[in-house]
Amino acid sequence: MLNIARTIPRSAVNGPGERFVVWVQGCSLHCPGCWNPDTWSHRPRTEVPVHDLAETILATEGIEGITLTGGEPFEQAAQLAILASRVRAAGLSVMAFTGFELNELDSPARKELLALCDILVAGRFRRADRSLNLVWRGSSNQTVHFLTERYSLASMPGKTACEIHIGADGSVTVTGFPSSEVME
Repeated sequence: MLNIARTIPRSAVNGPGERFVVWVQGCSLHCPGCWNPDTWSHRPRTEVPVHDLAETILATEGIEGITLTGGEPFEQAAQLAILASRVRAAGLSVMAFTGFELNELDSPARKELLALCDILVAGRFRRADRSLNLVWRGSSNQTVHFLTERYSLASMPGKTACEIHIGADGSVTVTGFPSSEVME
């Protein structure tokens, strides 16, 4: 089972191409100024069988891959490795955001998930290093790692972007990395 905060079946600002985005629930890092503090609690929010989520993702037409964010994806590494393996086998790419540094992903489960990622954005969000003009990052200390040859620096858009999604129930989700102009 995965503990999920929310999903968006199609986003163009959370990595290259159109992506299915999964926000996991639970993060022990608690970075001050975090964009998603509602995802910190490890209490069950929406528990989803990995197989069911994989089927939903694979049934979503026209996506290039998935993006794992949170919360902290590497705190559910074993389950997400199963999900990542399924979507990779179907030809989709995997991108993940983590507050951990690359060298902190040292457990077997975390290494397994890392090996399935094409792109990893790593590093704790630091309010003092916050920048609204970095592509795929919230603070300048965070690093984008291209882990396979599928993507490179050329895959990154030239500027930051954000999206606003309005659900059928009226819920609003703002995602991506808004520029300084948008924030104003």
